[in-house]
Order: sequence, then structure tokens, then C-alpha cells
Amino acid sequence: MKKRKERRRWVRERPSEPLIALLYMENGKDADPEDKPDTLIVHIANSSGGGFLLESPLAVGAGSCFDMRMKLPGDKAWSIFKGKVVWTESNPDKQNCYLLGIELQPETIHDAIPARAISPKRRRMWPSDLDFLLRTQLLSVAPQEAKCTLLNCMSPRRVAVGERLISQGDEGDYFYIIQDGTCVISVEKDGIDHPINRLKAGDIVGEMALLTGERRTAHVDAETDMTLWSLSRADFDTLCAEYSDLGDYLTELITDRFSTEKLTAHRTVGKYIINEIVGRGGWSIVYKGIHTSLNIPVAIKMLKHNMAMNREFSEKFKKEAMTIARLNHENIVKVYDIEELYRTIFIVMEYLEGVSLDHILKNMPRLPFPKVLDILLQVCNGLAYAHEQGILHQDIKPANIFIQPDDRAKIVDFGLSCPPGRLDFALPGTVYYMSPEQIEGESVDERTDIYSLGIMAYEMVVGRRPYPEDDIAKLLALRVEEDVPDPRESVPELPNELHYFIKRATHRDPSARFKTTWEILRDLQPSADKLGVGRKTPAREPRKMMSLFLFYQDEQQLTLKRVVEEFSKEVKKIGAELRAADFKDI
Repeated sequence: MKKRKERRRWVRERPSEPLIALLYMENGKDADPEDKPDTLIVHIANSSGGGFLLESPLAVGAGSCFDMRMKLPGDKAWSIFKGKVVWTESNPDKQNCYLLGIELQPETIHDAIPARAISPKRRRMWPSDLDFLLRTQLLSVAPQEAKCTLLNCMSPRRVAVGERLISQGDEGDYFYIIQDGTCVISVEKDGIDHPINRLKAGDIVGEMALLTGERRTAHVDAETDMTLWSLSRADFDTLCAEYSDLGDYLTELITDRFSTEKLTAHRTVGKYIINEIVGRGGWSIVYKGIHTSLNIPVAIKMLKHNMAMNREFSEKFKKEAMTIARLNHENIVKVYDIEELYRTIFIVMEYLEGVSLDHILKNMPRLPFPKVLDILLQVCNGLAYAHEQGILHQDIKPANIFIQPDDRAKIVDFGLSCPPGRLDFALPGTVYYMSPEQIEGESVDERTDIYSLGIMAYEMVVGRRPYPEDDIAKLLALRVEEDVPDPRESVPELPNELHYFIKRATHRDPSARFKTTWEILRDLQPSADKLGVGRKTPAREPRKMMSLFLFYQDEQQLTLKRVVEEFSKEVKKIGAELRAADFKDI
């Protein structure tokens, strides 16, 4: 064996691409081969002429012999390496990680590994299994540093044809990736199994256990002999806590179920049924849905799991959502409900017909002045109402202004547009409307929304935003250091009131801007009157009436009165009205 000092002089090379290897430990003649896992999945940190440096989630004793399988870059076959562990120590740069210095035997065999059956009693992973797992969605979304830990948590399972893998009503503590074979999912009702889906190799089964922790909602029976890889909910929770990117995987799982499942419990959120995806954002996915009992359309915004798993943000998100749910203004989208399910948060809102202002500007860059004034007045009315309730928007931009078919403007994403304490460059368009105080991380108030509104007005009248956008860093610096260009340089005929509004609203110094949106409404109204811009209150549509008869005894009257009062409160939340009258039973 080479001395350690001599081995340190070997030239070491880092792999050109991340390499994962299978390490089969030789437990010795006296060890029971069923006692412990005999497969360890490791990362290759670097290599030399006589050995490798491995990153392992487990410590391995010095002197342990091994048989390693690895596919070298460019090779189709797996290489076999034999040797022993020379030293082991904790990795100072990573928690729960060990460095293994290994020395190879002089000969190295390059050969393809024959396929072998997986023993049901041992967690043995063969190269063909590793190839398969690395191609799955779960491993493809996992951060590189999490892959080995994740793979080491997975165990093989064999299921014979006709065997029940999952029973409806069981605890949901595992999910499975199907490697070979097919299975049938069925829902049992009144003692009869109703098949609803068939899953095959590459599909995932039982994943709702990861999202809800509730009991299984269906049976799963093997249609053929099957090979699966299991992962416990406890292990996955631990991994998600350490590697937040895995939260994206949960989002994709639930999104896939909502998008592809037939009408089952997996497409319901509280009282609502999800129909289709209608939009995606940096932190959320928006679905179209329907209220199951009232039969009214709704929009359902789901917080992505990587955000929901941030406890500080999710708590703030829920509080803000509950506050916004109390807003009731014709120029602000109504929030009906807030649901916590599938380990995330859903906001249920009114479903809006129409398009965003952003969509309009892409198809008609410069808007007529009357149209600009109409939109500004409506947005200002909505902001003025919200500001009086102590709520800031903090992300006013064309994408967050929705224009309905009757030209009614609605502000969406109130107070929920950007995670607190950070500039999120992943949110399209956000940075282009940020105020200087937001960029510099200073405190914000009503004037922050007014600045963003001024940038949006500039874009509506000029046809483009005011700063060059090929370099984000330069754009942000210009926003802080220079005033917005005069819009009259591009649009000389700009009315005085609009010109004054844009110049004052976009001033770098917040103290020089309008103090409130009520000031803006006062200044813009004369120009609106001159151009004939006035929003008439729409004629009230005839209301429909639903009859409901309650038959009760005198001793039930007080209890029933409390029930009706609670029901009336819920009815008022959706804008309806409950009226009661006494009738004698006939």
C-alpha cells in the first residue's frame, strides 16, 4: 500500500460533470448480509492515478473493502473498481456528509454489469436501477448535492401480479416510483371497486401521502409483476427541510394531478373543484375552478411549495391574504376564501373575464389619452380605498391590472406580489416598475405605489418603459440616480394634466411625489371631464331569489336563530342577501 504522504503527491482531477457511483461494501465472512444495507450511493469529488475522493452520506471504517460501479463520461458501459477505504473524516463544508479516501487495486475492469433480480430483503441497487432513477422527475429536480442522500433513502419493493400495493383507508406514509410493470387505481364505493386510472413504468403512485398525510383515497392493485422504489414521507420531509428546491417537486406533483386527473378528490380544494391552469407566476399557479354548491366560477391561486415551506413567508402570506379578503371595492379583485391543503396555501378569488393591461400594451403599445385616464382613475380609486385600510400593493404594473370586457379595471395580487425583504428577479416585469426606495431596501408607503403607477402611465402614453433594459444592474442604478425622462420628448401633444402627473409621480424623492392617490384623482379629474371620460354606475341587474323553508319546533327557535345569523354572515361575504319571514306550517 502506498504511504499517505506519497498518495498526497498524486495529481487529482475533478470530474468534468457530476458523477454518482455505487459502492458495494464487503461485510466480511462473519457479517450477516441481511443485517444492513449493502449499497451506498456516493459522489465522486476527485480522482487520481491510484484512487478517488468520495462524498458519502455515511461514514465507512478505514480498511473496509469495496466493489464500486461507475459510468465514466462518454462510456456506455459501467466500470468496475475494487479497492479499500484508507481514511474517513467529516466534510467541513457540508453537514451530514463524509469524505472517503479510497485506494484502488492496480487492475480496473471495464465491463457492462449484467441485470440481476433485486432481493426483497436487501436494499441493493444495481447500475440499471440507478440509470432508471436518475432519469425520473424526482431526481431530475433534486439539487445535485441532494441526489445521493435521496437515493440512499430509497428502497426496492417487488409486488406480484394481483397483489394489493395500497389499500383505500390505509395510512399514507410512503410513495413509490414504478420501475417495471403496471397497476390499476380504483375507488371503492358501496363495496364495489371503480377503476379510474392505470399507471406504468416511470409513473409515481401514492404521492398524495407526501402532500396531505391523510389516509389513502384509493386502492392500487398490481396488474403485472412490478418493481418499485419507495420513499417514506418522513425521509422526504427531512430532505425538503434541508433542500428547499425539492418543494418545486411537490408543486409539480400537485399541478400534474390537478391538470390530468379525472373528477376525483385530488382535484378539490375545500368547497371548490379545479378545472384547468390559467396562469403561472414566479411564486404561484392560478387555476380556474368552480364552487361546488353555488356553481359559480372562481380563480384559485396556489402558492408554490418552495414558498409555502418558508415558514416566515407563509405566515405573512396568510395574514396578508386574510386582510385582503376584507377588501370590497369595484376596482379590486374580490377574495372569497383561503384554504390550507396539500401542504400549501390556496387563495380563492372571483374569476375575471378579460385580459391584463400588459397583454393590451403588447398588442397596442400606445393607448389613447382618454383610455389612459380611464385606467388611471380606476386604479387610483382602488388604491385609495386600499391605502385607507392600511394596505399597500407594492407591485403595481400592467400585468397586475385586469381589464374586463366592459372596460372595468381590477387590481389583482394585492400585497401578495413579492416575497418580503428581497428583489425577486424571477418575477417578470417587477423590477421595471420598482421605486428607488424599494431597490435600496428602504421603508415603503403609499408613495411607493404612486411611483409604480407613474411608470405604468409613462408606458401607456409613450409605448415603452422609460429606461434601457438590456442591463438590469444598469437599469436599477439609473432608477436610483437619474430622473425619469420627460415623456413629452416622445409625445409632444401629451395633455398638461397627464404630463404633470407622470413627472411628479415618478420623482426619485418620495417627498416630492403626490402624498396620496386622492391628490392624483383631484388633479386628473379636470382633464377627464374635458375628454369626456366618466364611468357611469352600471344599471343594477335584476336579482334572482332562492327559496329555503325551515320547519322547526318552538324549543329549537333560539338555536336556529344563531344558525341563521351565521349563515347570513357567510351569504353577505359573496355579495348576496338573506331575508327571513315567518310562516305557519300548513
